[in-house]
Amino acid sequence: MLAVLAATFPFFALIALGYLAARRGLMPLEAIPGLNVFVLYFALPCMLFRFAAGTPLAQLLDARVALVWGVAALAMVALATAAARRAGHPWNDAAFGALVAAFPNTGFMGVPLLAALLGPAVAGPVIVTIAFDMVLTSSLCIALSRLDTHEGGAAAQAVRRALGGIVRNPMPWSMVLGALASALQWRLPAPVDRTVGMLADAASPAALFTIGAVLARSALRAREGGAQPPWRAALRDLLPVVGFKLLVHPLLVLGLVTALAAAGTGLSPLAGVALVLTAALPSASNVSMLAERYGADTGRVARIILWTTVGAFLSFPLAVALLR
Repeated sequence: MLAVLAATFPFFALIALGYLAARRGLMPLEAIPGLNVFVLYFALPCMLFRFAAGTPLAQLLDARVALVWGVAALAMVALATAAARRAGHPWNDAAFGALVAAFPNTGFMGVPLLAALLGPAVAGPVIVTIAFDMVLTSSLCIALSRLDTHEGGAAAQAVRRALGGIVRNPMPWSMVLGALASALQWRLPAPVDRTVGMLADAASPAALFTIGAVLARSALRAREGGAQPPWRAALRDLLPVVGFKLLVHPLLVLGLVTALAAAGTGLSPLAGVALVLTAALPSASNVSMLAERYGADTGRVARIILWTTVGAFLSFPLAVALLR
C-alpha cells in the first residue's frame, strides 16, 4: 500500500498545489483560462496522439471495452438521475449530477496516472473510455437536462450543440489521428515528433495543476455567491453522488469485467484492471463548465468534483492495491 501511495501521491500533490496557488492568490484567477487553453489545445492532444499512435489499432477498436464501459456509464446515469429526482432536483441539476457521477477525470488525470502505474499499454482501453464519455455519456446527460424545458426539440438541439462542441475540441481529433498513425505505421518527421513529445511531457503536470486551480476558482465563486446550502443539507446531497462515483462505479465495472470473463469472452487482464481503475477516478473537472453553460447548479457540481477528488486520494490507491 505504501508503494502505491508513493506512486499516486505526486499526482494528487500537483492538484493540491494548483488549488493552493489559486486559493492563496499566487495564481490570478484570470490566468486559469490561459492555462486551460494550453492543456486542452496543445499539451493533452499531443499526449493523446502519442499514446494512440503507439497503441495497436485492435486495442483502440476493442468492442468489449466499449461494451463494458458503455453499460456501466448508462447504469450510472440511470442510478444517479433517479436518486437526484427522488431528492427533488429538477432535470437540469439531476442530469449534470449524473454526468459528474459517471464521467471520470480520464483526460486530465487518468491517462498519465494509469500509464505511470500500469505502463503505456494501458492507453488503448483508456482512450476508448474517453471517446465514449465525450460523445455518448455527455450527449445523453445534456439531452436529459433539457427535459425541464417545454420548447419542442430542446433536447435534440442541446445534443446537436454538444456534438458541435466535440467537433471543435482537438482532443477527439488527436485520438483519431493517433489511431490512423498506428494503423498506417506512420511516424512524424523528427523535428515535429520532438515538439509533440515536449508538449506531451508537459501535459501531466500542467493538467493536474490546472485541475486544482479550477477547483479553487469554483470554491471561491461559490463562497462569493453566498449560495452555499447548510452543511448538513449539502452533506446529504453530496455524499450519495460521491459514493456513486468512487464506490458504485468501479464496483459496477468490476462486476461487468468479471461477468465477461465468466462467459469466456473476457478482456485481457490489463484492460480489465485499467477499466476498473478508470472508473475509480474522481469526477471530470470539465463537467462544471458544461453545467455553467446549460444553467445547472454549478456550485453543486463543483462541490461534487472537489469531494470526489479529495476522497480519491485515499480510495484510488486502495483500489490499485486491491487489483495489483
